[in-house]
Amino acid sequence: MKTPNSKRARLSALAAVLALGFAGGAFAQASSGAGTVGGTTTDMTSAGNANGGGMPPVQHEGSVSYVSGGVGLDESTALKSAAHQWPLSLSFTGPTADYLADVHVKILGAGNDQVLSTDSKGPYMLVKLPPGRYTVHASYKDQEQTRAVTVTGKPGAHADFHWNTQ
Repeated sequence: MKTPNSKRARLSALAAVLALGFAGGAFAQASSGAGTVGGTTTDMTSAGNANGGGMPPVQHEGSVSYVSGGVGLDESTALKSAAHQWPLSLSFTGPTADYLADVHVKILGAGNDQVLSTDSKGPYMLVKLPPGRYTVHASYKDQEQTRAVTVTGKPGAHADFHWNTQ
């Protein structure tokens, strides 16, 4: 016969197991990479499997945080969903809207000071920048494109890059 106390005991045990699971995950993340959210900057495993929810690891260059990827369905869905939380989102496509990876991205701030120089790991890149005006240079197969963007205090700045090269 089930009593209200046995039901309460089962719920308490379930809550304890969940709390331990979350605490263990937080400990593993906190100890895995100095100040890196979602994995280490050298984590080359599938982001969907390693970081949960498909979000690739957040990278850092100076005071700028960024994430790039979107090759698989989990990653592309996670990055598109997270774009509304980041000040700047970039996308890279080729002929017939093919998604591109390995696009070199360089972002210059006021006075042409370089704030980011990296290669995208997929067709989407999200960047946390302080408010200001920036110039984004994106290079693919020796063809460079430039976009001027204004980052406000809110997310929403976006730049699309499209190449007609194979």
